[in-house]
Amino acid sequence: MTEARFITFEGGEGAGKSTQVRLLGDALTARGISHVVTREPGGTPGAEALRGLLLDPAHDWNARAEALLFAAARADHVANLIRPALAEGKWVLCDRFVDSSRAYQGGAGALGDEQIMALHAIGSDGFLPHRTFLFELDAHEAASRAATRDAGNGDRIGGRDAAYHAEVARRFRELAEAEPKRFVPIAAAGSPNDVHGRVLAALADYLP
Repeated sequence: MTEARFITFEGGEGAGKSTQVRLLGDALTARGISHVVTREPGGTPGAEALRGLLLDPAHDWNARAEALLFAAARADHVANLIRPALAEGKWVLCDRFVDSSRAYQGGAGALGDEQIMALHAIGSDGFLPHRTFLFELDAHEAASRAATRDAGNGDRIGGRDAAYHAEVARRFRELAEAEPKRFVPIAAAGSPNDVHGRVLAALADYLP
């Protein structure tokens, strides 16, 4: 039996994170590894309710309000889904976690890392993943993928301008460079199966 692991998937819009979460879940099932697939914001009823508020274009939250709402959703998610699943010996695969707040609100939103991590310390005791995959993709291809995915119905954060998303990508790279023991950059170009192969190779030390 493998040790329970908390694995997060990060990156900008259109990088293919959600597809890779699903493919890794399928691979774990094939190996008989019990797991939970979840997302942020969301994963629990309370956090999903906050997701609706955060992503609804009808609301004009500033970066501080966003950071507070994300931290509240994450606190509920960690307490009521992630930690219990790990305690039961299950892997947890999460589409986004605190590093998204660090890149979006902390970086592009200019709040800074110290404030984001202070909120995370209060809400979730500073809890971090065992491994974080950062999916990196050319900005033009990422924008094209996101446009195809959203079909004109993007959410209030994903629909921001190219300069905002360029700053998000820059901040993600900084985070990965600062924490190389946790972050694994993954080239997101190519077919989903190609990218999945890179993910499995980067998890070889955890998988039976």
